[in-house]
Amino acid sequence: MKAIVDCNNFYCSCERLFKPWLDKKPVVVLSNNDGCIISRSDEAKLLGVEMAGPYFMAKPLIEKHNVTVFSSNYNLYGDLSWRVMETLRILIGKKNVEVYSVDEAFLDLSIFSKEELPAIALQIRETVEQWTGIKVSVGVAPTKVLAKLANRMSKKNKQKTNCIMVLDTEDKIIQALRNTPVGDIWGVGYQYAQKLKEHWCIYDALQLRNVNEEFAKVHLGGVVGARLVRELKGIASREMEDELVNKKMIATTRMFGSPVSDIASIKEAVATYTSRAAEKLRRQHCAAKVISVFVVAKEQNHNLTFKNYGTISSHTILPAATSCTNELIKPAVALVEKLVEKGQFYKKAGVMLSGIVPDASVQGNLFQPEIKNNGRLLMDMIDNVNFSQRDDVLKFAASGTTRDWKMRQELRSPRYTTRWDELYEIH
Repeated sequence: MKAIVDCNNFYCSCERLFKPWLDKKPVVVLSNNDGCIISRSDEAKLLGVEMAGPYFMAKPLIEKHNVTVFSSNYNLYGDLSWRVMETLRILIGKKNVEVYSVDEAFLDLSIFSKEELPAIALQIRETVEQWTGIKVSVGVAPTKVLAKLANRMSKKNKQKTNCIMVLDTEDKIIQALRNTPVGDIWGVGYQYAQKLKEHWCIYDALQLRNVNEEFAKVHLGGVVGARLVRELKGIASREMEDELVNKKMIATTRMFGSPVSDIASIKEAVATYTSRAAEKLRRQHCAAKVISVFVVAKEQNHNLTFKNYGTISSHTILPAATSCTNELIKPAVALVEKLVEKGQFYKKAGVMLSGIVPDASVQGNLFQPEIKNNGRLLMDMIDNVNFSQRDDVLKFAASGTTRDWKMRQELRSPRYTTRWDELYEIH
């Protein structure tokens, strides 16, 4: 049996954890630059606040009902996510936990008997909430797709289900499938759902389960569709996967606080994003051979003439793979010169590292002499200082000091769990 543990309205739950007076009150969290709504409490949903809707459009409704609004606080969310996942690893065992996203994890519960599953699911929910303060829902079923369906059912009426749903019999599974629209199945997107309904009159999950695998291969994306149908029939096709320790590509991208036309500011931003990407690279003990930079131009101004609009990107192949920030910043900043047009405004920039290899086996360049230095030792020292002190105490001059282009986070709460000077105070 498989289970999925899903944090309820995760970002809102993180904010409420340190503001208990907001419990049962409407809360929303905004995206980068306070642009869109990316998390809503149940109370905000009932008021009609739309998910992914622009904040400025929802503002009249939010102000009318005194909805509490927060900017994204990713330092806080990331740390609390780690605590939730560590709790699951302690309860079930590391090899039985697959972290699926920042607020979801699959569990392998095959070590328990079917009779034990409801009690185990309840223990998981209560322990996570007690140890971390984050409320979760637990769905249990024979396969991952059915577990996602069980989790969805557990959230539909939280008081009735106690945020737990166990589909451990064929009758329960069939009833659940019959009551689930085909578009609500994990792995069936909007376009596939419309296609299934319009061309083959498949409206619910039970009808989709009853199609043969050949039909799924032809009309639902090949092997992926066939696996989906097997999972609906209770045949596990998506086994537990090991956590991806080493990424094959590392990117850091951000929106600017407001559109930027000054090339010096864009260079600072790219240098800062390169530093962040290099830190991630060193954390997995790797080096990168290719660095790419992109900028996103603001919508066209009809009074001016520019060559490029939208996303413009370029890349360079390094002489040898490296993880040293200074060796990555130099080519990244040079790429900005190629991409940015004078007078044009840009709203976003990003850096991507690829061609990633283990730093213990970096291949040298036959046409360049080997340079022996303590660059990696210096990087480790900088990383250690920044990790312990936070807020980039040590940084390269190219990344700037004032950073006027930084992402707007006017309503961000304190980073209670990751900054000494922002610890929660009790009077």
